[in-house]
Amino acid sequence: MAPGRGGASDGGRLEDKTDCTAQVDAAISQASALSSSGALSDAVSLLMGTEKRCRIGNDLANLVRVVEAVTGSILGQRPTVDWGAFRQSVESICSRRSQKTGAISAAVKAGMVALEELDAGSGAPMSPEDLEKNTVTLRELTDGRIYLEAQRAALTLRLAKILEGRGDVSEAASVMQDVHVETYGSVSKMGKVDFILEQMRLTLHKGDYVRAAIVSGKVNKKALAERGMGGQRIAYYTLMAQYHRHERDAFSLAQDYHHMYLTLSQTDEVEGAEEEKGAEEEKMTDDKEEKALEALRSTVLFLVLSPYSMEQQDMLNRVALDKKKLALITPFKTTIDLFLKKEIITYPLAHQADLETPSMIEGGPDFAALWRATLRTRVIQHNVRVASQYYRRVRGARLAELLGLGRDELEREVASMVSDGSVYARIDRPNDIVRFAAAKTPEAVLSDWAGDVSKLLDLVETTTHLIHKEQMMQ
Repeated sequence: MAPGRGGASDGGRLEDKTDCTAQVDAAISQASALSSSGALSDAVSLLMGTEKRCRIGNDLANLVRVVEAVTGSILGQRPTVDWGAFRQSVESICSRRSQKTGAISAAVKAGMVALEELDAGSGAPMSPEDLEKNTVTLRELTDGRIYLEAQRAALTLRLAKILEGRGDVSEAASVMQDVHVETYGSVSKMGKVDFILEQMRLTLHKGDYVRAAIVSGKVNKKALAERGMGGQRIAYYTLMAQYHRHERDAFSLAQDYHHMYLTLSQTDEVEGAEEEKGAEEEKMTDDKEEKALEALRSTVLFLVLSPYSMEQQDMLNRVALDKKKLALITPFKTTIDLFLKKEIITYPLAHQADLETPSMIEGGPDFAALWRATLRTRVIQHNVRVASQYYRRVRGARLAELLGLGRDELEREVASMVSDGSVYARIDRPNDIVRFAAAKTPEAVLSDWAGDVSKLLDLVETTTHLIHKEQMMQ
């Protein structure tokens, strides 16, 4: 058979290509007969010899046919597939000298198909030991092969689930960390996000919060915001809420739950004619609306528990604009109104029991006690800020009476707020006076007076000009 000219080899030299179609057709036919008669090993040996001729002859199309025939012959021996022989054959094919990428891809994908069929319930039976060995073998064969990145990610995810299923969470997390899926070009955006979310879940389950924070930074926020990624957004911010709860970061928790609320509140576009909703669909819609309201409750709760800042106040005012949804959760609407008004709040709140959402008590009694104590602190801090806007100076006993606090507790809270810069105050203990305005130097008083006089003269001049203008018009 005359050789033809094929593809280029290393160094740019063209490789000779031999057409092995006739030999391959004959070998596949003979191997099929041998497999049917129970001589599987003879069939595999025959096909392996043909594989070598196709590989040396650079006949890629027929090489792939032979590889598929080898894996097909072994997998076709249902229901008792010899998985050991399958692994041995696949490893042998992939490790042969100068093996073509097409042949390696075909061998690995045949194993992937067997695993997928097993998941679907239509594949050959596989013991837990064979399932793990097959997954490990195929995953090792994809190592370092860029054209099998997507398969490596899928196999890593499968192996991690197997390890987690037998209770080895630490090993499952380590396996997932070995794959930097964000650098894989052949994996879709959604596939990357799903993989990273699983990395986050396992690291949080393992208790490695530092690494969980690092992994969370790999999520592409632009991809996460795209249409069709609602489920991934919910999963991402649920995991972030778990991390921020551990860090006791109330404002970040409020942002997490607000993102969940916005996602759950979005109405998907309906294409075509509108159809009447069935009972199951209506139930799903009701569940979604209830989850959205629960996320809004948690948003308000953790916003109130957040330290005072311009960002916190801005978000509190933006949430307050959603009057329609807040009207459905009256205690939380009342809470927002209380913290936005410049008025003293009485503690405990009349509706305080209604504020204890599932997210508040999540994490155990220690977290619940922490949030209750934080709520009281935020109420006191709000009252101190209100008092500082109405009083330049006030007796300590009078201020303590207004805020419903003891003298020592009042001093501690005022000192804490002065320390973090949220209010200006000076306490004169001997005279029992609290000053909320800094004493001005004579130079500052004179400067303010000069500025006021200048403004007054400008106002007089403007008024005179307007009077003259009116007289001229008359």
